[in-house]
Amino acid sequence: MHKTYFVYILASKANGTLYIGMTNDLKRRVYEHRNDLVDGFTRKYGIHQLVYYESTNDVRVALEREKKLKNWNRKWKIDLIVKENPEWRDLYEEI
Repeated sequence: MHKTYFVYILASKANGTLYIGMTNDLKRRVYEHRNDLVDGFTRKYGIHQLVYYESTNDVRVALEREKKLKNWNRKWKIDLIVKENPEWRDLYEEI
């Protein structure tokens, strides 16, 4: 049985503060962020909207992708979100 791993981007609002993370349970993890169950950056800055995610079956690929995205400049991150989600819709209900 293959596990699925997700790299995701949350935003406080369109073009707002961004957070990048990785998980094997996207729905649970975003729920935790949305309900401020996670102490730290997302709670402090009100980052609750899932605006981008991608998946892989390889945990190493997911970890490497997360690290890579975190090192991108802000413009590249925003361009990635806009390419896939131009309206900055909250994708939480779709997962």
